[in-house]
Amino acid sequence: MSRVGKVERTTRESSVHVEVDLDGTGKVEIATGVPFYDHMLTALGVHGSFDLVVRATGDVEIDAHHTVEDVAIVLGQALREALGDKAGIRRFGDAWIPMDETLAHAAVDVSGRPYCVHVGEPEQFNAFTIGGNYPFVLNRHVFDSLAFHAGIALHVRVEYGRDPHHITEAQFKAIARALRAAVEPDPRVGGVPSTKGVL
Repeated sequence: MSRVGKVERTTRESSVHVEVDLDGTGKVEIATGVPFYDHMLTALGVHGSFDLVVRATGDVEIDAHHTVEDVAIVLGQALREALGDKAGIRRFGDAWIPMDETLAHAAVDVSGRPYCVHVGEPEQFNAFTIGGNYPFVLNRHVFDSLAFHAGIALHVRVEYGRDPHHITEAQFKAIARALRAAVEPDPRVGGVPSTKGVL
């Protein structure tokens, strides 16, 4: 059974196309017009072992905000589509990712109940722009949008770190690994992994 999601969304601020294959091998094709975000989405696909295509154009001459957030929305929708009825998945996953001086943790429940908890980012970096194109403060928007539109509970925590690049990348990689674990088929589960019978 193919677990692929394809979603397109066009507004006055952006045009976004996302394809995700949950059973891929980490092949990625990313172009959002925001180079550091491309780097993060590449990490998400590679470390999640998802085949991921993201093509986006947006009003990045104004700010990266619209494009970054809209891509996260569409990526969440594509993940939700790819998951289908969620039968046979592990459902829960978590990962610790160290990146030099930084340590981040992510935990995922593919619950159908969207929720995001995001804590621990050093507040002094909220006005920092990574690589001159990705505002650090957008991390929370990305994670909120992804969780809501994918229908997952997502908890992301930065334990410590002093480099905004490392802090952001560790979080994206932790989410990738947690998602990978949560959506993997569990040979011991024949149906939907819930006492309610539905996720």
